[in-house]
Amino acid sequence: MRFLKKRKGAVGIGTLIVFIAMVLVAAVAAAVLINTSGYLQQKASSTGRESTEQVASGIQVASVIGWVNESGVSKLAIYVTPNAGSTGIDLKNTKIILSNGNVQAIMQYNSSYYLNTLTSDIFADTANFNWSAMGPTDFGIIVVQDYDSSVQQNAPTLNKGDMVILGVNTYKVFGGIPVRTHITGQVIPEFGAPGVIDFTTPSTYTQSVIELQ
Repeated sequence: MRFLKKRKGAVGIGTLIVFIAMVLVAAVAAAVLINTSGYLQQKASSTGRESTEQVASGIQVASVIGWVNESGVSKLAIYVTPNAGSTGIDLKNTKIILSNGNVQAIMQYNSSYYLNTLTSDIFADTANFNWSAMGPTDFGIIVVQDYDSSVQQNAPTLNKGDMVILGVNTYKVFGGIPVRTHITGQVIPEFGAPGVIDFTTPSTYTQSVIELQ
């Protein structure tokens, strides 16, 4: 006890400096943690929105109609709509993939083939939609339903309630599709789930226009 009484506590400017240093270190650490947590929260929110958009968005193939001539199915009309809850789909950045088991073709939108008026025959060649001139890597758009006029020729965007036909010249792609041929493919948007194309042509062609899917 006599020894302890002779010792003095550490006081003065040195102790104050150490205390201030500890406070500053704690403040810096707290600021780093707050900034990091804020960044992670924003990143998680952004990732969540992107994931929701990716899952909810997509395109749906409603039906596939074919036009038959002596070479088989030489024209395809693919009716598409957006999935329920989907955001707008940019058809300009949408691709169509088709395969007959021997040839796989990839097509993209060509604005030279666009029709936004009622027509009595979707497979007839017109000035605005010339099926015969369409190349093997092209598809065109025939607007069926577009209340908000979002499917424009140079910036076609498919919104809720819209329906369009994606036209493909299968004679240029496959030389026509003969009977009993299995065709697979997808309509792939820039974001979201693709639409599925999967059908087998009938054993005989008894009509000029047939429903394939």
